[in-house]
Amino acid sequence: MTSKATLNLSMATPSPPPSSSLIIKPGQLDDHTQECYIVLLTIYSLVLVIGTISLSLMMHIMKSGTTSTTSITVLNLIFAHFIFLLTVPFRIYYYATNEWSLGFGWCKVVSSMIHIHMYMSFILYVIILVTRLMLFYGKTELLASPPRIYALLVSAMVWIVVFVIVTCIIHFVYGQKVKESKNLDRKNGTTDSQCFRFGTNIQSFAKVFNYIASIVIIVVAIVLTALQANVLRVLYRKHHQGCTSQQEFGAQLKSLSFALIMVVCFVPYHIFRIYYLEHLELQTLNEVLLSLTTFNCLDMLTFLGKRTCIVCIPGKGL
Repeated sequence: MTSKATLNLSMATPSPPPSSSLIIKPGQLDDHTQECYIVLLTIYSLVLVIGTISLSLMMHIMKSGTTSTTSITVLNLIFAHFIFLLTVPFRIYYYATNEWSLGFGWCKVVSSMIHIHMYMSFILYVIILVTRLMLFYGKTELLASPPRIYALLVSAMVWIVVFVIVTCIIHFVYGQKVKESKNLDRKNGTTDSQCFRFGTNIQSFAKVFNYIASIVIIVVAIVLTALQANVLRVLYRKHHQGCTSQQEFGAQLKSLSFALIMVVCFVPYHIFRIYYLEHLELQTLNEVLLSLTTFNCLDMLTFLGKRTCIVCIPGKGL
């Protein structure tokens, strides 16, 4: 009788509320994701600090630059880095707090900028490398330097077109499935404070585009690096011990640096991306490898040398 009464009493007694440590709040993450976010926070902090310093020094040097194709292209590369670095503090904020409260629209803008920066940087690297190769092989008649104002106007027009196209893509295409999911959560009374998770948006045409873009970047980067290395080999055999004092050798060495930056920063990620397109559950790992591509913001360090310690010599180009 006593045991039966005890049983009835235990069934009637409400169970204690779950421990607060077991309640998963929007800002809480599993251990693996938390570790990845710490890595991402470290990477973006380094890129922001060192990238800002290198761009500042490079802009000082570029005051005395010429209107050569390479110089104008480097100016555009600086601008691409500058625009991207403006969005990095928002990424640092998100990975530090594990929460995004700046609106879904701004999340899409910040998320897309890392891809825009990567593709624009790749295109500008290719222009620099192809220009150097054409100069080496004597195709100078195709590389006439335009007046500075015309070159800047053309660059401005190109960037305006890029921004218009990108704005349309971000508004009408990018992250639409994620937006629908967030709207559904809002109707159900739940909120999602995550950002930079657009893997579900990679379908059909977007997947084909990503495959093509990744393959093109891998092949072009490797081919241009091989060609640039061959140019240095030829120059070394021609001038041998005195090659380091040759201006052409120095210019081609900087070009090889750009080529190696392409290979180191872009190729590993795009090799992984080909695999990731069929395994979209690896979004967090994709974010980490994607962040490594931003180290190309440090490419301006290849131009820094003795000229950063003295007054720039007028008329000296890149």
